[in-house]
Amino acid sequence: MNKICIIGGCGHVGLPLGLAFASKSFFVTLVDLNSSAVEKVNKGELPFKEEGAEELLKSLISKNVVASVDITQVKNQDVVIFVTGTPVDEHHNPKINEVLKVIRSYENLLSKEQLIILRSTLFPGSTELIAKELESLLGEAKVAFCPERILQGKALEEIFTLPQIVAANSDKAYNQATELFSKISPKIIRIEPKEAEIVKLMTNTWRYLEFAVSNAFYMIAENDGLDFYKILNAIKDDYPRAKHFPSAGLAAGPCLFKDTMQLSAFYENNFFLGQSAMLVNEGLPNFLVQQLEKKIGNLSEKRIALLGMTFKANNDDTRESLSFKIKKILEFRMAKVITHDPYLQNEMSLQETLNLANGVILGTPHNEYKKIIPAVPYVDCWGIWPR
Repeated sequence: MNKICIIGGCGHVGLPLGLAFASKSFFVTLVDLNSSAVEKVNKGELPFKEEGAEELLKSLISKNVVASVDITQVKNQDVVIFVTGTPVDEHHNPKINEVLKVIRSYENLLSKEQLIILRSTLFPGSTELIAKELESLLGEAKVAFCPERILQGKALEEIFTLPQIVAANSDKAYNQATELFSKISPKIIRIEPKEAEIVKLMTNTWRYLEFAVSNAFYMIAENDGLDFYKILNAIKDDYPRAKHFPSAGLAAGPCLFKDTMQLSAFYENNFFLGQSAMLVNEGLPNFLVQQLEKKIGNLSEKRIALLGMTFKANNDDTRESLSFKIKKILEFRMAKVITHDPYLQNEMSLQETLNLANGVILGTPHNEYKKIIPAVPYVDCWGIWPR
């Protein structure tokens, strides 16, 4: 198994994985329908920020990594990895057919000799469903589910240091997937496919719940005029059981909320803890706007600077960023919103943005914002500016 093809290979999940395998002398083909991303990768440029990835890409792109929009490249591979995750619809129900649609678009290019690996979040039962469909088409199919659990921005580091969960529809598929991932992961953990699917959902849901607890405590304290971070520091000071208590902040991005809703759907919408976490985390933008209103009054016609539009700090990914929700709430209150983000294109500089503002809301705690203190009233749920 020397030739690996990754479907969706120029994205946040596929590209770091491809580079990791290529660094171990595998020949990697990154198939992606995003022609702009493919063009960048073939030039040795990253389509997004990822620590250490661009240097590695430049060293490998002319040797054993290639990006392509040609899906027929799948035919010539030993291993085909799909990184398509299960999205949710506007009612928070998993759209399993979206995953099946992607797999089906490649069915005629697959063979029973290939190892098929599913990589991103799957609704429980999806691996078995996909395996049965491929078995029906090919007569035999080797299908493994090997979920990623990496932190975006730190993907390369964590691919090489975190244990890899491997589940498969047969011992043959498991053994081959284990042999493959053992080249880049220090430890393999074997469980059944549905268990592995739930591991991925519960991992992200746990993180979402942690943020919800902190955000609820933040709103309780700040609503009464108390300093949440003074309270949090008192809780954590030399108290080991609170060591990992997270700060408050906008819990956003393409995974945490989505996977919490999928777990809820799997439990027939009886996962009330997850639903409550959603109400807390999705309600924080409203609370932040209300806090600013308390400080400067009616927001109508006021110029409000919204700093940080990406979903996480020091990153350029805006997917599911709650800063956009804050922007909509401010606009509904007839405020004049001025957005700024050092990782995106801006109409004006940070200093110009601050000079124009009557009030500021910190959406994302980028390092660049830690160097300033706004001269006008501000709201900072992250705790990086003086309280």
